[in-house]
Amino acid sequence: MTALKINNVVKRHGTLETVSDVSLSVEAGERVALLGHNGAGKTTIIKMVLGLMPITQGTIEVLGHQPGSAAARKQTGYLPESVAFHGALTGREQLHHFARLKSTPLKEADQLLERVGLADAADRRISTYSKGMRQRIGLAQVVLGQPKLAILDEPTSGLDPVSRHEFYDIVEELAHNGSAVMLSSHALTELELRTDRIAILSKGKLVANDSLQRLRDLASLPIKFKVTASVDDINDVNQRLGGRRVNGQSLELLCMPDKKISVLSAITALGPIVKDVDVTPASLEELYRHFSKIEDKR
Repeated sequence: MTALKINNVVKRHGTLETVSDVSLSVEAGERVALLGHNGAGKTTIIKMVLGLMPITQGTIEVLGHQPGSAAARKQTGYLPESVAFHGALTGREQLHHFARLKSTPLKEADQLLERVGLADAADRRISTYSKGMRQRIGLAQVVLGQPKLAILDEPTSGLDPVSRHEFYDIVEELAHNGSAVMLSSHALTELELRTDRIAILSKGKLVANDSLQRLRDLASLPIKFKVTASVDDINDVNQRLGGRRVNGQSLELLCMPDKKISVLSAITALGPIVKDVDVTPASLEELYRHFSKIEDKR
């Protein structure tokens, strides 16, 4: 089932076109990362999906309904980048309020407070919460009632490394239970293994939309090898393989993807003098720069 359909959407503000003929979909159980620099059109698209901004041209369907309609809102969870709650309420009171709005049992809200690590602070006023704690309340309200579409805008902002890991575990649970998830984030490294598909916007245009491995195939960027040997052997390894010395015991090699096996064979042929080999394909950050530059050159 397709939870979100964006078809040939255009958004203009006077003569300025901020979104240009974008088509994108998110399936049930799929996690899609929406990436782009500031001003690329991410927030505009999110606002149109939520029904907070009119569409100039094209169509958007949220679970088969118009954006912003009661039927769409009922099945959509949203976490904004700058989440804000009533400071006079406790975390429990705030989440209970959201549970009532969603016709969700209060017991589920209490369980979610524990799930996001706020059980001990649940009865403190939100005005005493740190940014990361407020972000956790925001995540809990998104998960309430198991929405069929979850839209998360910079969701790990303010979270420490452990909390970020726990956040993505919750996102994985959402997707496993059938929710479609769209995340907008600048934290590219943490998205590499946590999403099913990458969509990249540049200057309002969708310049890439595929799995990480497929984007690597399309970009054909160099693969990095780090070869480690003993201090006594590294000069010999360097002479036989080439590459660039990075410290007393390692060297770095770059090759195109179609040469990967031949380079590995050459390294293996050196035998036991090679102590370790790390193979690193193009990172999501490198792919992001690559596809954004393609748009810049048009």
